Amino acid sequence: MSLKEKIDKAKLPRHVAIIMDGNGRWAKQRGRLRTFGHENGVTSVRETAEAAAELGIECLTLYAFSTENWKRPRREIEALMSLLPRTINTELKTLHKNNISLKAIGDLEALSPKTRSRLMKAIDDTKHHTRMNLILALSYSSHFELVQATKSIARKVKNGELEVNDITDETISKHLFTKDFPDPELLIRTSGEYRISNFLLWQLAYAELYFTPKLWPDFRKEDFYEAIIDFQHRERRFGRTSEQLSEKVKV
Repeated sequence: MSLKEKIDKAKLPRHVAIIMDGNGRWAKQRGRLRTFGHENGVTSVRETAEAAAELGIECLTLYAFSTENWKRPRREIEALMSLLPRTINTELKTLHKNNISLKAIGDLEALSPKTRSRLMKAIDDTKHHTRMNLILALSYSSHFELVQATKSIARKVKNGELEVNDITDETISKHLFTKDFPDPELLIRTSGEYRISNFLLWQLAYAELYFTPKLWPDFRKEDFYEAIIDFQHRERRFGRTSEQLSEKVKV
């Protein structure tokens, strides 16, 4: 039985988030520039998106570029900003073929005009696709997102549109970049690092975390299936005890 056949389609996470880590190290191991790793990571994006869509995952969020990444060497940033529109152009066929809708979250205004224009066009071109949402986190950090949400809520309080005592968890969730999507139930991080790196901190409160030593350019469909199978073996208690969950099932 293949890994894909071992997956219970009735117990899929609705939303999977991935920290795509290890491009630079993968390139360094081959004596190449870091940008070589980013270029080869595109294949992993394609395979993972196709695998998620084929399984029936509703949303897949990929941490593509953080606000902290702007501190990297100028040459690498320029290469990444050049790679993104080229990748969108070449992968648009994959999105159409798999009925995938492209979305983006983050400080998109910080992107170059060319990159932002190509991104927004691809988002518009795929907006009617319904099989899966592929969400790119670009110039994103959770701190930035939470600050923006706080400012938006504060403005509503100042303008008399919202009472302070009416602010709830749901209020904050509705002001996040991900307000239109369910919270991730599974986070995957490649490259053997054990950090969340300022990614979807509010949304990942109850997510299962899966870490793999695979560097991102080596990540393939089978690796994604392994993560899903591991997720399906977890007991998700949400603050309850195992006994309480058993009682709920009996009822």
